[in-house]
Amino acid sequence: MDKTLKIGTRGSKLALWQANWVKSALEAEDSSLSIELVIIKTKGDKILDVPLAKVGGKGLFVKEIEDALLKGRIDLAVHSMKDMPGEIPKGLCIGAIPEREIPQDVLISRNKKRLSKLGPGAKIGTSSLRRKAQLLHARPDLVVLPLRGNLDTRLKKLETENFDAIILAAAGVKRLGLENRITEYLDENIMLPAVGQGALCIEVRQNDPLVEPIVATLEHPQTRAVILGERAFLNLLEGGCQVPIAAYGKIDKNTFTLSGLVATIDGRTLIKETFSGPENSSEIIGVELAERLISMGAKTIMDNLKADLNINHER
Repeated sequence: MDKTLKIGTRGSKLALWQANWVKSALEAEDSSLSIELVIIKTKGDKILDVPLAKVGGKGLFVKEIEDALLKGRIDLAVHSMKDMPGEIPKGLCIGAIPEREIPQDVLISRNKKRLSKLGPGAKIGTSSLRRKAQLLHARPDLVVLPLRGNLDTRLKKLETENFDAIILAAAGVKRLGLENRITEYLDENIMLPAVGQGALCIEVRQNDPLVEPIVATLEHPQTRAVILGERAFLNLLEGGCQVPIAAYGKIDKNTFTLSGLVATIDGRTLIKETFSGPENSSEIIGVELAERLISMGAKTIMDNLKADLNINHER
């Protein structure tokens, strides 16, 4: 049996780190495997001069890779879970979710000032409406400006484009060995992470008799339970990764706790709630939490936002 596998990935430093981590982990499980990386440019990689929310709401960093997977050009795909839309295309599935890295966001400031010490009018860079909304909710006196590019590009722009600080996902900073740049890990009460943040998604074709069992060796069941709960929340709200939706789940002593929020971009309205229940009911809890937020006005916020941004939701 041919055990040559092709992994589809974006070409950024972080994406290549993640794909190479999966490659090494799979080869460690089965030394007979021969694995190569196939770099694929996504829409989100090609359009760099427009805010992400205006480029399109769903699948910005995954659609072209998923197309290659469906067409058989690659055998599996490695994504950042937070880039995954709520719905997976027909014929594909999440083959494995490895153990999650820390899901929090971090502040990296030029003068090593923590968020609470940044003065009024300080300029904060972020490409995320979720981060912008929560920042302005906590600190309406800040100026939040768009920041595009790969992680290393955004770090350079901190110095070159006169930002006082930028917000990044802790997981990416850690994976690239740049922890020394972190000024502050942002508490979830101030900055709830994106759905799936810090986790990897290994996507495969459904019922692939060769690839599915190979990839399954990297599965971390507790991480999957948490992520599926967060994604059930996302899916019911029909949110793409560029909408101000956040959710963070955790398991402690067989109890799953999920916090979720929806906010307006200006941070003036922020709807947040937390539900708990049995570990094996994470997806039910995710749905119930989303329904609760909808009853509190979340759907109206999202409908208004989509109309304002004229987001195209076709994948």
